[in-house]
Amino acid sequence: MATLEPFIEGGTFFEGPRWHDGAWWVSDFYAHTVSRIGPGGTMDTVLEVPGQPSGLGWLPDGSMLVVSMLDHRVLRRWPDGQVTTHADLSELATGHANDLVVARDGSAWVGNFGFDLMDGDAMQPACLARIAPDGSVSRAADDLYFPNGAVITPDGGTLIVGETFGNGMTAFTIAADGALTDRRDWARFGPRPSPGTDRADLLKQLSVGPDGCCLDAENHLWIADAFNQRCIRVAPGGEIVDELKPANGQGVFACMLGGDDGRTLLVCVAPDSSARRRRTVREATLWTARLEVPHAGRP
Repeated sequence: MATLEPFIEGGTFFEGPRWHDGAWWVSDFYAHTVSRIGPGGTMDTVLEVPGQPSGLGWLPDGSMLVVSMLDHRVLRRWPDGQVTTHADLSELATGHANDLVVARDGSAWVGNFGFDLMDGDAMQPACLARIAPDGSVSRAADDLYFPNGAVITPDGGTLIVGETFGNGMTAFTIAADGALTDRRDWARFGPRPSPGTDRADLLKQLSVGPDGCCLDAENHLWIADAFNQRCIRVAPGGEIVDELKPANGQGVFACMLGGDDGRTLLVCVAPDSSARRRRTVREATLWTARLEVPHAGRP
């Protein structure tokens, strides 16, 4: 049985973990940093993001994309270190911009909260935005309940996105022009709640709160379950076949498979996801576990 072991501590709220170019990369919301974690756990800041960093990805030329949540932008850190705005999501995002996934050709899909989560507003649907390789933005899909972590299958033909307040994972076929078609359930954990449901009633209806996720070579998803303090392995359709929990009983908000052999699972852990509490303390941690089935797809 795999077990989670402590790896890094001292963050405010870690998100968007990625394995890239022989190292771990991670955003820290309220420290406003993107860091690279080298051998031995050495953490070096590579970018400061005043607008609060989240999802990470890389373009074919090696440029890093970083979601800037509060100002609804996606930043581009060029290989020479220059930072520019790659895309402006302000016409589409109705809440904080959040996670993203980048395809092999440089296309990216970005979710947003859809409502003011931190102020306790009632849940409202959001759209998923597509960013073309040239940075132009279009509406890719509507009526998603807090589109969050997303993956692209190894053949590049399917995008799967978690709906944190939708009790499921939703799949789309990626057309040749980048359009998303053939919407369908990839996993269903319970009924979809109704839009406008207040926070207390909404949470009672949710069996799983999909947050960050990654795909493995057996076409299963590892999903951070934001509402149940665990990371779960899910088969197509929604059967939960394994789960990992940090020994400290805290929440799990993102995960990624990586390492040189793709068999190390990194998870982002914190006592809760409250902006008010997390921004004033450094209680977030990263944990790892060694697994048998390696990473697949993107990110």
